[in-house]
Amino acid sequence: MRNTVMSSGPTLPAPVRPDPAVPTPSAIGRGVLRRLAHLYWRFARPMTLGVRAVILHPDKGVFLVKHSYVAGWHLPGGGVEAGETIVASMVREVEEEANIVVTGEPVLHGVFFNVHASRRDHVVVYVVTTFKERGPRLPDREIVEASFFPLDGLPADTTRGTRERLDEIAGRRPPSPTW
Repeated sequence: MRNTVMSSGPTLPAPVRPDPAVPTPSAIGRGVLRRLAHLYWRFARPMTLGVRAVILHPDKGVFLVKHSYVAGWHLPGGGVEAGETIVASMVREVEEEANIVVTGEPVLHGVFFNVHASRRDHVVVYVVTTFKERGPRLPDREIVEASFFPLDGLPADTTRGTRERLDEIAGRRPPSPTW
């Protein structure tokens, strides 16, 4: 049998507790990694979000716009900007494209997957019945025409998606999950 001598070895200093207000290298690394992952997913798997408004007047019908860069008559709307709520985006787009100020609470009609635009595009549609017209919407580089139309007298080149949303709102067809 051997005699074993136990040695305590060198004395180690007591662990230093980090100041919680100072980020540790691993916390900094995780933050950088998280930001890099966000950046990667933003470009690798981007999703676009748009908003449209169905502006209904009891006597005039529905307000539609014709853009300079795409064919047909559309509901006014556009893309939701970073840092902007969907409702704020809709209100802004209605003012820009229709010269109409939304004065009441819009009603959510639905969220639609716009598979015709891309595999990652979604459109949120609101119905607006309380608003104030600031005057006629004059043509410019983006909007070449804008007007109210009776629901049963839409222009021939009104887009399919616009017609389908109006038919849903009028109760002539069930809501669809796609644009």
